[in-house]
Amino acid sequence: MSKRPWNRVNLPVYSICSSDGNGLFNMHIITYASQISMYPKRYVCGIYEGTKTLENIIAHNKFVLQLLSVEQYRLVELLGKKSGHDTDKISRLEKRKLLTHWNEFPVLKDALAVMHLKTISSFPGGDHTGFLCEVLQYKNMNEGEPLTLDTLRKHQLIRI
Repeated sequence: MSKRPWNRVNLPVYSICSSDGNGLFNMHIITYASQISMYPKRYVCGIYEGTKTLENIIAHNKFVLQLLSVEQYRLVELLGKKSGHDTDKISRLEKRKLLTHWNEFPVLKDALAVMHLKTISSFPGGDHTGFLCEVLQYKNMNEGEPLTLDTLRKHQLIRI
């Protein structure tokens, strides 16, 4: 076996849409997201240190977690490999007509599902900050297969 144990799991790929609380939004790729409670429905999300998304979530404790479709793998270049500090990702997505709105957030219209989350607490997690979040609302948007790490590996978008 050449993969480390934590790289053997084929995790789903999500995008987070976060707000600074003043009407400016950012999107980011996240794979460290997992449900942790059935009732109330809660998730734990790991947000990479130094990102615009982390700044936004600290400033405004509500965000949208979007389960991506396998067809959305190309979005990883923009949402995961470019910084929200340097790139207006929302404008680029709007120009490509990839957005719709839900619960006052721009969301990817081809996402499989969206969940409106509110942070309850946070904790240091090394190169990520962990957030315990309550699911405020959710919506299934489209049928299809979820984007996973194996798809990103297949398209050589990640190397693990």
